[in-house]
Amino acid sequence: PEPPEGGWGWGVVLAAMWCNGAVFGIQNSCGVLFVSMLRLFGSSEDKQLAFKTAWVSSLSMGMVFFCSPIVSIFTDLFGCRKVAVVGAAVGLVGLLLSSFVSTIEPLYFTYGILFACGCSFAYQPSLVILGHYFKKRLGLVNGIVTAGSSLFTVSLPFLLRVLIDSVDLYNTLRVLCILMFVLFLAGFTYKPLVPNTKDKEGGKKGKFKLPPAKKICNFSVFKVLSYRIWAFGIPAALFGYFVPYVHLMNHVKDRFGDSVPEEVLLLCLGITSGVGRLVFGRVADYIPGTKKIYLQVASFFFIGLMSMMIPLCNVFGALVAVCLFMGLFDGCFICIMAPIAFELVGAQDVSQAIGFLLGLMSVPMTVGPPIAGLLRDKLGTYNVAFYLAGVPPLIGGAILCFIPWVHERQKLKARAKPVDGETTEKMLENESTLVSDTTEKPVKELDSGF
Repeated sequence: PEPPEGGWGWGVVLAAMWCNGAVFGIQNSCGVLFVSMLRLFGSSEDKQLAFKTAWVSSLSMGMVFFCSPIVSIFTDLFGCRKVAVVGAAVGLVGLLLSSFVSTIEPLYFTYGILFACGCSFAYQPSLVILGHYFKKRLGLVNGIVTAGSSLFTVSLPFLLRVLIDSVDLYNTLRVLCILMFVLFLAGFTYKPLVPNTKDKEGGKKGKFKLPPAKKICNFSVFKVLSYRIWAFGIPAALFGYFVPYVHLMNHVKDRFGDSVPEEVLLLCLGITSGVGRLVFGRVADYIPGTKKIYLQVASFFFIGLMSMMIPLCNVFGALVAVCLFMGLFDGCFICIMAPIAFELVGAQDVSQAIGFLLGLMSVPMTVGPPIAGLLRDKLGTYNVAFYLAGVPPLIGGAILCFIPWVHERQKLKARAKPVDGETTEKMLENESTLVSDTTEKPVKELDSGF
């Protein structure tokens, strides 16, 4: 059905906005949790403390994306509402269990896997359901929804700092469970407008039959060359993307001590990221087709440049300026992910197209922060880690530049095929007309009657 461009869709937008805020607000505030974990679980004798602790946050962010291909399959099978509700419940359980551990290792499972998998199952349906309700305003709506994580990223670091200082890390995690419970309730608003595979195959009263494997895992999206380039270029750009979110707080402590409020940097990232999502989400609606890709190219260029500038900032004010610019273009990159996916593969395949892309993104986002932590443990400084973190976005952005050109060529070829088909049909019709002229008159009259 044609998207209604509003109505109940605005309630869905608010629910999806809360989802983005709860999931990525917690993930992006991991720098505060990271410092607290170093103090709680570490010791001065541990030479690989930063490396081991970084795996908690890094594994969590990576699993959010790693599960996405599986989530897309479940979303196609059972619909957005059921998947989102179950995912939020699993995330709630994982976060609650994390508040009872006594060493760092169990957090790899409870926080890094269980909580993150639940977040993944809750997050992706929030992107897919928007396409059910909006088409013309999809860029703006995605900007509003993804701005939710910015609002939470702005406020959560300060709240977490107050809570950790007041009631310790364990009780802070229990307070965060409230966010996941609200997310659980928000999932019930995802009223489907497009029937899922379960309804298509078995009907509401019929028995559900599992569809063929080709329908469950829709690898046909990889036949689209422009999508293949996009699905390779984005992960290539993200090896250093999550490094500042994990290590920036500790870098500030190393360089400036406790004399500066390091949470201000996450505040700057969150504010300008929210502005970027709203502004560039609206701008993307006016940019035709796959030319939206150029916004992501510009985003990766500036994100890479800003990462390289972090070690050069010897005053705190310079770091604030860097974070303001980094947040702005971070928001630009994120808010147009779904609109670009719709342009490349169409609405029918967008769920699994986004799922496969997020799954591929999980590898670089997982390995980047631990490598940065290892460099910090070995070299005693984060300088080299931040320099290296800026290189992949530049490479990935260069790869993405080819997509609009490739996509236009694919469209021209696709248009040429129907024309050839019509020409062939006309030739066959002419042939049949000539043949019919040689047949008997009653047959000719019969043919002309049809």
